[in-house]
Amino acid sequence: MLPLKAQSPIGLEVVVTVDRPKGSHHPDYPDLLYEVNYGYAEGVPAADGEWQDAYILGVSEPIERFTGQLIAVIHRRDDIETKWVVAAAGCKFSLEEIQKQTHFQEKYFDTWIEL
Repeated sequence: MLPLKAQSPIGLEVVVTVDRPKGSHHPDYPDLLYEVNYGYAEGVPAADGEWQDAYILGVSEPIERFTGQLIAVIHRRDDIETKWVVAAAGCKFSLEEIQKQTHFQEKYFDTWIEL
């Protein structure tokens, strides 16, 4: 019998609390500037013991909270964490667009993106 594959969370509606708004700097790495809003899905545990981290695409101004659709998952081969990519419902981004918009942070990791 083959093991069942876990259902992908892509397509789910999620609420993201933004703790690093667009234009802010990482608290421990001041050279890291957040080019998109970034936060966490409260109540969704992640592998690092914190809430699940998420990038928010398609919002041009800093925000505090966002409800959207999970459009991709960034998997890191060299790190325990995964990152969710969230956008407004019905908003589409290509693999290349997601890579470009998250590159400011993901450039430090060996990643692959699940769409």
